[in-house]
Amino acid sequence: MKRAIAAVTAALLGLAGCTSSGDGDDPAPTGSRTPATSAAVRAELRSAAEATGRAGSARVEATTGVGDSLAMTSEGALAWDDGLTGTLTLTYTGGTLADTMRELGTESMEARYLPDAYYARMGDAFAARAGGRHWVRYPWAELDRLGGSGAAHLSEQIRGATPDRSVRFLLAAPAARVIGEERVRGIRTTHYTATSQVSDLGDPALREQLERAGVTTRTVDIWVDERDLVVKKAEKGRSATGELTQTAYYDGYGTEVAVREPPAADTQDFKELLATQGTGR
Repeated sequence: MKRAIAAVTAALLGLAGCTSSGDGDDPAPTGSRTPATSAAVRAELRSAAEATGRAGSARVEATTGVGDSLAMTSEGALAWDDGLTGTLTLTYTGGTLADTMRELGTESMEARYLPDAYYARMGDAFAARAGGRHWVRYPWAELDRLGGSGAAHLSEQIRGATPDRSVRFLLAAPAARVIGEERVRGIRTTHYTATSQVSDLGDPALREQLERAGVTTRTVDIWVDERDLVVKKAEKGRSATGELTQTAYYDGYGTEVAVREPPAADTQDFKELLATQGTGR
């Protein structure tokens, strides 16, 4: 049972992590002599951060990799106008932890984000070993202690994993630049990129958050449409646990996001679950 908890934790880290390019749109290298971000690019990025943040919600489709341990896709809708809320369907597609989840009868999982906690719906095989309950509740206040030092400030990372935060990384990086105009799924966009050592970021709060998560370097590419909204992001980062990658697509900005708390009779707090399992398997 503890292996399942560990797999869900890794999925959480993947969703929150600093992450990558994919789907054939690899970012170009910035080079060691790239000049500082120009005033014009900085103004465009500020407009994108403001418009994307103001939109408040969107549909999301993403692929995530966490070293050799996990590969997964996620699809759903998220809102960030008043904290993070929403629902995603996570599908495990590869890696050692995906194998563990399959052994427990869970190849995909519904994740719900509510003001009090993160909720994960496991499969029937898991429920049979957990008193018949399918949902595991992870209170935000407890998440930071769930995975030890590797999951430090995990709740903060998850709730900050919104598209406007990707723009803010480019604003904090010393040398963001424009790649050019490109089409993303038929939409005209402008492609921006930045690579930075975390220690060189100009945003103290962002720098501290990434350093606490063990991230040392990070590359972020974003594609912004004519409404100044992020329609794609590609992130790649390195931490003490290896490489984290993620590519996400956003559409339907402003969509209504309604999330309900799972039935109490079908939900168990993860701490209670671990206590009942003892040392577990």
